[in-house]
This record gives sequence, structure tokens and C-alpha cells, in this order.
Amino acid sequence: MTKLYFVRHGKTEWNNQGRYQGANGDSPLLPESYAQIKALAGYLQGIPFMHAYVSPLKRARTTAQALIKDLDESIPLTIMPALREFNLGKMEGMTFTDVGKHFPQELHAFRHEPAAYDPRKIHGESFSQLINRAIPAIVATLAMDRTGEANLLYVSHGAALAAVIQSLLGTPLADIRKDGGLTNSSVTILHADGPTLPFTLLDWNETSFLPEPPKATDTI
Repeated sequence: MTKLYFVRHGKTEWNNQGRYQGANGDSPLLPESYAQIKALAGYLQGIPFMHAYVSPLKRARTTAQALIKDLDESIPLTIMPALREFNLGKMEGMTFTDVGKHFPQELHAFRHEPAAYDPRKIHGESFSQLINRAIPAIVATLAMDRTGEANLLYVSHGAALAAVIQSLLGTPLADIRKDGGLTNSSVTILHADGPTLPFTLLDWNETSFLPEPPKATDTI
């Protein structure tokens, strides 16, 4: 049984400011995020990870590097472009408030009705486009687990991971927000008997190890 550990990157300056931060936007991790990552490493301590895969965006790479350092394991790390966040087009860098004013339909659908989300007005990426680029890449990593018992680590982004994980579980597009979002520095765990979908959920958005309870704005 292969176990997949999905980690959302640590909280960033734009997260703190309530700005959309997709595939074309980035900002540094907050100082507090490193304490959260260290706490996550403590929670995962002792798990022998075969390999780690990370989004190419700096906030995810920084999180992955800090986590591996805190785990004190020699874990091969591969940048996986398919794990990057949604391309949010014109919403990139805008505050949630401003997006609500300028693109209310797109914002509502993105957060609550993914099957109705049409990003053409904002020149963004649809849920189907993101899922179609990410799922094959993740499934391919399982095919490389010859033992069928590896622990694999993935460090990516909140909106992308929520959509991808639910798709790995076989959740229909219309329902992929049914369990809510993912918190900064959280971990979600799945297991798989080989690369055939659907996988099985073991733990969704685990945050019990964080030094302080997450704020509402820490989850997307």
C-alpha cells in the first residue's frame, strides 16, 4: 500500500494580505510559517519517505526544503511543474475584496461551484485543465514505486491540491469542495493499491500539530 502525503505550502505575505496567489504570483513565507513547518516535521517524524515532489513555485519549494531539513532525512526532491497552482489570470495579486467587486461570478464559482467555473473572462485555468495536467503526473509517481509500500511526499498549493486530491478520490467535479479547503502547512494523506484510481482517504487537512489554531484565512 503506497501512502501519499500532500502538504500545502506555508503561509505567505500575500496569504496574510488576502491576495490571490496563483501560478504567476508568489510572495515569501511568513516567519511564523517556519515554526509551523517544523511542527509538521515533528508530526511526520519517523516516516521513511522514498521521494518528494514539489511545485516549481518558490513558496512551495521553500516549504519542501525546510520540511525535508527538519525531517532530517535524505529524501530525493523533484520539481514537478504539474503541481503548480491554478493560473488565476487577472485575479493574480488582487485582494479577495477586489476580486469580489470585479469578478463576482468567477469568484463564487471558484469557491463554491467548481463545475460552473468559467475562467475565460479572467484568462485563467479551469478545474478540468488543472486536474488533467496534475493527475497523470501523480499517478506516474506511483507507477515508479516497485515495492507498492512507499511513502511519497507532495508539496503544492491550496486550491490545486483540494481539486486534485478530491479527483484522486473519485469525487465528481461538482462536489470537490464538499470537504472544504486546505490550511497552510497542513497534510492530507491518501493510500493507493497501485496507480489505479480511485485512491482512499486516510486523513483530510490535518492541522492538530500546528503551534496555534489556524485562522479562517489560513484555509482555501
